[in-house]
Amino acid sequence: MTRLLRASALLLASVVLTSCAARSVSINDLKADPGRYQNKSVIVTGTVTTAFGASIVPVGMYTIKDETGEINVLARERGTPTKGAKLQVKGKVNQVASFGGRSVGLHIQEEDRKSRN
Repeated sequence: MTRLLRASALLLASVVLTSCAARSVSINDLKADPGRYQNKSVIVTGTVTTAFGASIVPVGMYTIKDETGEINVLARERGTPTKGAKLQVKGKVNQVASFGGRSVGLHIQEEDRKSRN
């Protein structure tokens, strides 16, 4: 009975951890169905095309592009990466509003980033 209980607990823990893990998605998928990813952690991989930030402001923004599209990334914890940097970005998907089924201000709030150079 104890073995069954341990096995069940292990299975439950693995399901919970798997469901909380960020998923790797294309930017096109995010833009096609932003509600599906709203407030969920995702991973996108691409190249930085623009970056805006100032040392006196604790928030920066950059745009990352993959083979399917571009999306803005809000960076609060770290400075912005340089243009041309190849990155893997993990973050939560958010949008400012939705009007007539169109997303306005769709962006990723950065949680982590890794260089892919």
